[in-house]
Amino acid sequence: MKSFDQNKKSTGKKSNQFTIMKDDPIDGHPGFSGGGAISLENMSPLIVDPNENRVWVDMGAMHARSEVEKRIRFVTDKEEVPNGKPYWIVWTTVERSEAGPFYYGIAASFLEVDREARRGYKILAEHVNSMDKSLKGRVVIDKMDDHSKKLLKDFLIEFNPQYWENAEDELKAAFD
Repeated sequence: MKSFDQNKKSTGKKSNQFTIMKDDPIDGHPGFSGGGAISLENMSPLIVDPNENRVWVDMGAMHARSEVEKRIRFVTDKEEVPNGKPYWIVWTTVERSEAGPFYYGIAASFLEVDREARRGYKILAEHVNSMDKSLKGRVVIDKMDDHSKKLLKDFLIEFNPQYWENAEDELKAAFD
């Protein structure tokens, strides 16, 4: 898997990795048509924490095992998490054009976590649908608050200015 390592220093800390591209998983297998196969190789989940003004790549979110989701029992009723802290998981897909790699699809999903109670709120179907929309090149960040959008935009630009520059105007406009 090819990835971009944002923290190149060897500080012993976990580095942020952003999946860029992977070779075709069925390349060299002419008997496989690919029907029904979905590849998540170009997708990376970003976690936006508006309370801590922090955004990071957390590949564990692909299996509901991100830093914020670990050891949390999720419920579908917000009332059961009255002291929840808001987060956004932003499903981000990168594609490649003649100009180079670019941000292709971005879809945000909301969750709340109360660490003390070890309880959280999220709608799994919303997260799955957001992943699907991101894979299809859609931009769905309209439910995000302005502060979270700004944190996300700043992260995307800083992470790789070329990805931002090569992105469609529709994606850039969604942040305004």
